[in-house]
Amino acid sequence: MVTLPLEFTQDQQAILRRFQPTFGFSRHTGGVTTEHQTAAAELERVAFEVKKVIVGQDHMVERLIVAMLSQGHILLEGLPGVAKTLAVSTLSQVVGGTFARLQFTPDLLPSDLTGTRIWRGSDETFDIEWGPVFVNFLLIDEINRAPAKVQSALLEVMAERQVSIAGETRALPKPFLVLATQNPVESEGVYTLPEAQRDRFLMKVVVGYPSPVEELEIARRSGAAGVPTGVARIQEMITTDRLIELQGLAQRVYVDTSVAQYAVDLVMASREPELRGLPELAKYIEFGVSPRATLGLIDSARSLALMRGRGYVVPQDVFDMARDVLRHRLMLTYEALAEDRSADDILNRILSIVPAADVTTARPEPTMAAQNGNSYASTQASPSPPAGASTSLPTGQPAPSQPGPPSGQPDAFAGNRTSQVSPNVPTLLDAEIPADRTNDPDLRHSDP
Repeated sequence: MVTLPLEFTQDQQAILRRFQPTFGFSRHTGGVTTEHQTAAAELERVAFEVKKVIVGQDHMVERLIVAMLSQGHILLEGLPGVAKTLAVSTLSQVVGGTFARLQFTPDLLPSDLTGTRIWRGSDETFDIEWGPVFVNFLLIDEINRAPAKVQSALLEVMAERQVSIAGETRALPKPFLVLATQNPVESEGVYTLPEAQRDRFLMKVVVGYPSPVEELEIARRSGAAGVPTGVARIQEMITTDRLIELQGLAQRVYVDTSVAQYAVDLVMASREPELRGLPELAKYIEFGVSPRATLGLIDSARSLALMRGRGYVVPQDVFDMARDVLRHRLMLTYEALAEDRSADDILNRILSIVPAADVTTARPEPTMAAQNGNSYASTQASPSPPAGASTSLPTGQPAPSQPGPPSGQPDAFAGNRTSQVSPNVPTLLDAEIPADRTNDPDLRHSDP
């Protein structure tokens, strides 16, 4: 994964246009403010700059930006050589943040992470030598190779965003994100991450191999650029101060109560599946996801909505983020492991059955939200969507997109269905839409 020179030839520019991000950044202007449009354009430029170095891996790059906007930590799981480390280091350069990389090993000590007290013989006092965690972007390679003491020290860094040594506490810089990687295959010298630490990660993203076309482009760039992998000639697109402003804007994205209820329903289905029409899942789930999952699902949906150019969240945003936010928090039983059921199998089933939100007004006026007791209303006024705009789904339809298992994979629970809902339900974008609303930006929030 090699970058092209800063001055691109016409052929190289054509290749870049071909492989530019395809994250569904919305270009419609209905129901959003200029501030949201400007933010979406800035984030698209950030993604495009990262794509000068990273070929493919659109999902990973998009989720890195979502985590950055949501002020959440992210866990990347994938085999070696799929650009996990390179993507993180490139993103830190594009946003102008400080960056540090730590390689976790079994002999690592907590002081290697946070710092320690140093004896100064000249004045016979102890000074504190702070560790390498005081950066904006902290990349931890092979996080599951460090022992429990190091994981405990990292937990304070992730949860409290501060470091305490010898009674002295020092806050970490803002913004601060932990981006960790792990190899899902190797078992030698690997420690299982504690549940409490896994829960501190906003998302767990599974990173796969590039497609044949993308891998051919990687080979072409490597031969054309003539520079070693990782030597990135990229530009800084935004500053850390601007990133903090964008994080604040993402927090003010409006979430209707019905959309928040949809997020809660997904979470509750993992805890009480038998009460949600999913009794066949009860024997596979040891413990459902925590309340942090609900908060993370809503926060990440806000960030995704902002990336798509909107000042309000639609059910599709929640659905799109559900797998990445929930998969690492779900604890499965031994029976699930024995039958080779994965967390994604469970979540695919939940997403195919739990009905999506029915939101009649995506962005009501703040006064209306206050009258309805909507605690998710934005603290800043924003315009309502165009007249007639709606994010409602047809009555009785379940999840808004991609129900059931991924395309080409069998449904792990096909033989255990008790619900009457068809597994091949229409999606939000495939649902029948009246002729006079085919251009409704709330229903067509992604580019064609």
